[in-house]
Amino acid sequence: MNDNIVEQAASWWAGMGGAATAALRIVLIVLAAWVLVGVLNRAIRVLRDRVAGQFDDDREAAKRAETLSRVFRYLVVVVISLITGMLVLGELGVSVAPILGAAGVVGLAVGFGAQSLVKDYFTGFFLLLENQIRQGDVVKLGEHAGLVEEVTLRYVQLRDYDGNVHYVPNGHITTVINMTRGFSQAVADVAVSVHEDVDAVVEVIRTVAAGLRGDEAFGARILADLEVAGVERWDNAAVVIRCRFRTLPLEQWGIRREFLRRLKAAFQAQGIRLPYPNLTVHAEGEAANAAQLREGGAAALR
Repeated sequence: MNDNIVEQAASWWAGMGGAATAALRIVLIVLAAWVLVGVLNRAIRVLRDRVAGQFDDDREAAKRAETLSRVFRYLVVVVISLITGMLVLGELGVSVAPILGAAGVVGLAVGFGAQSLVKDYFTGFFLLLENQIRQGDVVKLGEHAGLVEEVTLRYVQLRDYDGNVHYVPNGHITTVINMTRGFSQAVADVAVSVHEDVDAVVEVIRTVAAGLRGDEAFGARILADLEVAGVERWDNAAVVIRCRFRTLPLEQWGIRREFLRRLKAAFQAQGIRLPYPNLTVHAEGEAANAAQLREGGAAALR
């Protein structure tokens, strides 16, 4: 009887010792994974800062480094978490080989049902590889437009002017319109009355543009002198003159607003009239006389 008790106690103690050893190993695995994630994230941040530091004057390169660093940090967390999970299951006595085999079969089945998700990841990878979208750009993705706040392998997060946040799955992106790549154009369509001298109006526009580029607050944002394309079209009571500034990325809207504000003041000072709709009203008798005159003129021509 005593021998059985001793054997049971030894077995219990051995089991407790094995459980304690497994628990200690699990804690060490999780701790090592946590430390490894921290070290790799820090290494990615250091590499990002070094790359950005080599291009202090190139904001485009700095934005690309920031975007890629976010994606790499995300991949590090996902990969290490998967490996840690498999190691923990192994310590708990769960065989990983059948799980991996079943995961392959399930993954094949899920792949057919989750083609859109796979498409999101592949499209996101090529968006980053080809440097089409970066954090801080202003882009238009189909019907969605705004400032890029986050780029992942699955979606692009945009915030529009009203503050609304758009999550666009990468698989739904067919075209990318990047409004802030390299440089931007501040395009302005200036409308004046049809009675104004176009050449005189263009001269005033160039004078205002020269003053804007010479301004300390705005001159550094403008990359080239104003380009006047000429008369763009005739509207109902206006002549529309198209012109544009080449600006730094993201600066085109502020430059355009300031240019139009100064141009309005210059037009008022020079007496240049803005277009107003014209409406001619004829009384009933006058309309009949006008019709008779037109008929008489047509008969004389015949």
